Amino acid sequence: MRDYAETIGFLGQWGRFQQIVFFSLVATIMPNGFGAFTLVFLTDTPSHHCLVSGINLTEDWRKSVIPIKEVDGKQELSRCSRYRLDVVRNLSAQGYIPGRDVNLTDLEEEGCVDGWSYSKDIYESTIVSEFDLVCSNQWKQPFTSTVFFVGGLLGSFLSGQLSDRYGRKPVLFAALALQTVFTFAQVFSGSWIMFLIILFINGLGQMSNFVAALVLGSEVLTGKVRVLYSSLGTCLGFAIGYMILPLLAYFLRDWKSLSLALSLPCVAYVPFWWLMPESPRWLLSRGRVEEAEAIIRTAAKWNKVQAPRIIFEDCGTEKMQTHSKEHYNVFDLLRQSSMRATTLILCFVLFTMIVGYYSLSFNTAQLHENPYISCFISAVVEIPAYISSWMALLYLPRRLSVILTLVFGAVPLYLIQLVPDDLSNLALLILDLKNQNQNSDSDSDSLDLSNLALALEMLGKYSITTGSSLMFAYTAELYPTVLRNTATGISNTVSRIGSCIAPLLLSLGMYYKYLPYIILGSLAVVAAFAALFLPESFKKPLPETIEQMQRRERVKCPCLTRNMTPVPVVPMDSSL
Repeated sequence: MRDYAETIGFLGQWGRFQQIVFFSLVATIMPNGFGAFTLVFLTDTPSHHCLVSGINLTEDWRKSVIPIKEVDGKQELSRCSRYRLDVVRNLSAQGYIPGRDVNLTDLEEEGCVDGWSYSKDIYESTIVSEFDLVCSNQWKQPFTSTVFFVGGLLGSFLSGQLSDRYGRKPVLFAALALQTVFTFAQVFSGSWIMFLIILFINGLGQMSNFVAALVLGSEVLTGKVRVLYSSLGTCLGFAIGYMILPLLAYFLRDWKSLSLALSLPCVAYVPFWWLMPESPRWLLSRGRVEEAEAIIRTAAKWNKVQAPRIIFEDCGTEKMQTHSKEHYNVFDLLRQSSMRATTLILCFVLFTMIVGYYSLSFNTAQLHENPYISCFISAVVEIPAYISSWMALLYLPRRLSVILTLVFGAVPLYLIQLVPDDLSNLALLILDLKNQNQNSDSDSDSLDLSNLALALEMLGKYSITTGSSLMFAYTAELYPTVLRNTATGISNTVSRIGSCIAPLLLSLGMYYKYLPYIILGSLAVVAAFAALFLPESFKKPLPETIEQMQRRERVKCPCLTRNMTPVPVVPMDSSL
């Protein structure tokens, strides 16, 4: 019985067929870059204060009707209160001058009963200004993001099982349709509740699209091209969409215009239906040998090579046909001890990666006071991480790569606590003691030292982002065809819980500044230890059956070791 990759080896790895599949799938992933961080702009809170209009006040009282509050050591207009207008109106009519004739701190305050006035310096409008998600309704703003991520969580869960049953291609295009239709429908939201429902359905399509595209490419492509796609290709597609987002948002500062603009590109994917093949591996696993052969013969024509008369005669199709009559679901991932251990460890490692990725991404989005620049910087720094991930997948064992990224991600997060808060003054003191005659250079040197904490945080994000990219390819390599999409979907579902709690984790910083970093670093260390017990998939073919998956070598965990009947080892191809 020959391996699938060996059977279709006559196609080559980088012909016209593979190029079309590669770049088409990368293009379909770009909308995930739009959607994952669109809420940075849609749910941002503009500067605001109570609305004061339609009353006769002197210029002095009009400027003084909003109280001054101290926020983070800065004086600014109160966002949620104003002085009682009836009192202010009477004082203004009697000619009193605020601050001279009247002590403003003695005046009674009231809420923003007439609504709010929002600054348009950065945004024309957001859903916060549209639906007044401020003051007593401020909880609705983070809850909106949570609903979107819960939709992505459910999408990860459903897409895996649906595509294992109905095929990779239909689920991929159904997810693209959901994104297109419901991103467009957001524009017509008449209330916050309506927007929330539409956003939830939109979230369903986001991760469903990514999971289906990842698995489809992993199964259609082979060898080093498969590694290139699973790591660098998919993640660069995401990063390109991520980088395009702030550029669009900069020119379209109204949330409705931005939503409309982000929905239109998805229409361009309609012709891709006729270019994109179904996964031949999946078709073989369902016993649909003729359809799989038809796809390979079409690929041979595109690549201008001659296909053999019978392609899958000795590729184990008889065994696959018996499996095709069985329906696999999420419970099959937990029935056998070896697969259960792999699934649970993968879920924990992915959860750690994703909670770290989103926590550090949203935190580093505050690098610059301009949110458009912040978002763009946060996207650009991921490019070297994805390139590193690709190189690691080519030359390093998967298990070792995952462990190293977790450890290197944890170390800088712990070291951030050692950076003094007032680092600039410390640097100036050291430089002054070192050389009294180099005052001209002290400012620039202290500025460099003051960026040390930022550099450590970015190093942590770089490592975690590298690990996240590794895990997408690693997960797809571990499971057999009949369970690959289900396993990928389930592990991504668990990891999406991390994205849901990331905002809550960051909020712990108000109690202790470094608490989020300590939690993220500790999770990474524990996950690195757990990853020791994952099976290795480096330079091994994708498993087609559950039996092939069970033959994978792994470090035995004492707490999971049981007396098991040895499984006969069948020589397998060592090619990628």
